Amino acid sequence: MEERYLLDALGSGWISSQGPYLRRLEEEFSARCDVTDTIATSNGTVALHLVLAAAGIGPGDEVIVPALTYVATANAVTYCGARPVLVDVRPDTWCIDPEQVQAAVGPRTRAVIAVDLYGHPADYPMLRKICSRHGLLLVADAAESFGAYLDGRPTGSLADVSTFSFFGNKVITCGEGGCITTSDRALADRMRLLRNQGMDPQRRYWFPMIGFNYRMTNLAAALLCAQLSRADDIIGKREEVIGTYERELVGSSLHRQPVAAAVRRAPWMASFLVGAEGDEVARDRLARALDRLGVETRPFFVPVSALPSYGGDSGAQPVSTDLGRRGINLPTYADLTDSDLKVIVERVQAALATSPRAG
Repeated sequence: MEERYLLDALGSGWISSQGPYLRRLEEEFSARCDVTDTIATSNGTVALHLVLAAAGIGPGDEVIVPALTYVATANAVTYCGARPVLVDVRPDTWCIDPEQVQAAVGPRTRAVIAVDLYGHPADYPMLRKICSRHGLLLVADAAESFGAYLDGRPTGSLADVSTFSFFGNKVITCGEGGCITTSDRALADRMRLLRNQGMDPQRRYWFPMIGFNYRMTNLAAALLCAQLSRADDIIGKREEVIGTYERELVGSSLHRQPVAAAVRRAPWMASFLVGAEGDEVARDRLARALDRLGVETRPFFVPVSALPSYGGDSGAQPVSTDLGRRGINLPTYADLTDSDLKVIVERVQAALATSPRAG
C-alpha cells in the first residue's frame, strides 16, 4: 500500500509541501486522536519547537521537562531561548513526576512538557490540575506513544497540545516527519502561520512575522496515510512481539515495563530494566553479551541533566539516573516472525546465564 500511495503522489506532481495527501493525513490523524486540528511537520523536534514558539515562549521563560527523555525535548526549549527545568520521573511509570512538577513551578514557568516515555502516557489528569492552577501550557511529547490510551482517550488529546514523531523507528513512520495535535484553534492557526515562514495565508509573499520552514512533503504524507490505514495491524503485531518477550522472559532478572491502571501503552519498544535497583554494570554486560550473539539492543536514554550541554550532573534526579543505567530495549518491529523471536529469546536467556551480574 505504501508503494501505491507514494507512486500516486509522485505521479500527481504534488511532491513538495502541498497536496491531497497532506490534507488527508491531517484530517485522518485528527479523527484518530479526537481533536480538531493536526499540523503536519518535517519532524518531531521541530513540532516541539513550533508549539513553544507559537505559545510565545522565549528568553527569560522556564519550561519544566522530565530529566529522562530524548534530548530533543529539552533542545526545543533551548531553541526558544528559554530554560528547561529538569525534574525526576516516577519509578512506577517512568514518566514525569507530578509532585516534582509542582515543586518546580516558579514565577518564570510558562509550560510543562510531559513525555510519554517508551509508549506509556504520563499522568495527564494530575498534570492538568497543576497547569490549570498556575496558568501553564501543558504539552505532551507523544513521539513514542502513538496508539496509546489513558482512561479510554487516545494520546494526542490528553494535553493542551501534543507532538508526534514519525522517524523510522516509530510505530508508524515516513522516514522523517512529525505532527502536532490540538483542539485550540487559535494556537493551531498560529502554528500553521509559523510553519510556513510566517506568510499570511491571504496574501502571498507577505510575512507579518518571522517563521520557519517546518513543512512536511506530500510524498511523506502519502507514506503516512498508508501507514495510518494499517496502524491497527501494525500496533497489534508490535504488541505480540512485546508480549512474547515479557511472557518468555518472566522470572529472569529482566524487569518488564510497569503499566499503570487505565493505561494502554503504545508498543514502541520492548523495554526492560536489568538487575536490581542501583546496579550500574549489569545492563552493559548484558548488552555486550547479546552483541556477541548477534542481537542488537539499545540502552535507555542518558538523563538530560547528565549531558555536558545541560550541566553534566543528574544527582538531583535519582530515579532517572537509575533507569538510565539499567534500561535496555530489545528488538521491536512488526515484521519480526515467531522464529525470529524464538532465537532472540533463547539468546537473551543464554546471555543472562553467562553474565553473572545480569543473571
